[in-house]
Amino acid sequence: MFSLSIEKNLYILKSKKTFFRSLTALILIVIFICSLYGYNKPLPEGISFEGELRRGEVEFLSDLTYRKANDTVLEQVILNRILSMIKTAEEFIILDMFLFNDDYERTNQYPKISAVLVDALIEKKKQNPTIKIIVLTDPINSFYGSYSPKHLHRLEKAGVPLVYTDLTSLRDPNPVYSGFWRAVLQWFRSPEEGWLPNPFSPDSPMVTLRSYLELINFKANHRKVIITEKEAIVTSLNPHDASAFHSNIAFVVKGKEIIEDLIETEKAVAELSGFDSDVFNTLAVEATSRQENIETGLNIRVLTEGKIKQHLIQEIRDTKANNLINMGVFYLSDRDIIKELLKAAERDVEIRIILDANKDAFGREKNGIPNRPVAYELKKKSKEKIKIKWYNTNGEQFHSKLVMIEKDKETVLLGGSANLTKRNIGDFNLESNIKVTGNHDMEIMKEARDYFEKLWFNQGGIYTLEYDVYRDESLFSYLLYRFQEWSGICTF
Repeated sequence: MFSLSIEKNLYILKSKKTFFRSLTALILIVIFICSLYGYNKPLPEGISFEGELRRGEVEFLSDLTYRKANDTVLEQVILNRILSMIKTAEEFIILDMFLFNDDYERTNQYPKISAVLVDALIEKKKQNPTIKIIVLTDPINSFYGSYSPKHLHRLEKAGVPLVYTDLTSLRDPNPVYSGFWRAVLQWFRSPEEGWLPNPFSPDSPMVTLRSYLELINFKANHRKVIITEKEAIVTSLNPHDASAFHSNIAFVVKGKEIIEDLIETEKAVAELSGFDSDVFNTLAVEATSRQENIETGLNIRVLTEGKIKQHLIQEIRDTKANNLINMGVFYLSDRDIIKELLKAAERDVEIRIILDANKDAFGREKNGIPNRPVAYELKKKSKEKIKIKWYNTNGEQFHSKLVMIEKDKETVLLGGSANLTKRNIGDFNLESNIKVTGNHDMEIMKEARDYFEKLWFNQGGIYTLEYDVYRDESLFSYLLYRFQEWSGICTF
């Protein structure tokens, strides 16, 4: 009798162990499937957009912060141009911005550019109540729904629709974590009131645990676009107070078809976020005002997400000996881009790259990853053929995202919101860039060329530093960069 009881208990214990093992295995299988699907799933309609070749006008703008005779010089023009666009708009304004807030460590003070932009939009709505204004932004500005930011709440009170991008339908760049998030964590709700400190600003509202867990998915609507019926700007600038002194670039484009393409790309973001996109179908763009724009020979194309990478790789592959590639970028880490640059160097293409040293982030010190180990790899593997300099930042960032390729018969410009990382150009983040192709002597090409030459040769100021200033040969840094780029467990 006693023996039977023991056998029964052992059987029950064994059955429980088998059950829990089976349950654990099932959960792991579900997480693996969620990870695999989230990384490779179909993109929402309208994402990874490749526009047709269009004719029109393009103007190049740049913001620069630099040193001159021991003084800091600020040349900031992009925000003023955006404000001017808002002022002259009559029919509609679409604004899609990634960082649109005043959150930062309060150790330094910055211009209140987020409030300035909000004030301009509200004033326009007061002056012209019939104008259609739509603001799209990333949920990071509310810390993923933890609170309603005061400045964006003001827009909603003024009757401006505010669309927080729904990121769930996008692919997951951090599959190891995001699979677990999709399978398990997303189904649990946390209290409505935040009780954890805001990681971005000590005086911002408290946030929820769920918002922290959502942050680790590391995905974003990273676009920086403003569109009116008259013109549009595609830029690297964020209307974020602590980003006010960053060095940035922008393309101002005019032309009915190119603006309509940009509207289509923003309509796609609105639709995946559950916003009634019918309003986009009512937006009428002004016809190109000058007939000679049709005859300039300047080709313009809108590219978003992975199409940016496809075009960039093809343009690099098309280069020949004595062609020139100039890059000025905040992040460079995508392995395919790096491989193509090394191959181009073998073909004796001249390559010059200006990088941010990745040492500053809104008052916090960074470790130089990914740019420093990438720079070392490019220098070493190209046998010093690839020339690299660092932008001379002093607390701010070299936030530019610009590539200029000079071939035998034409020059190609590519720039906008996208850093050259897997997350930014691998169909994970939402990004928006402009590609411009034309003759070498066209005004837009001269403007971009003069910009790069000024920075490279320190004309009129100390813009760039030699490679050895931030040279990093650390094997640990390189392996950490490679792991982060491969796994997606990083913020770049």
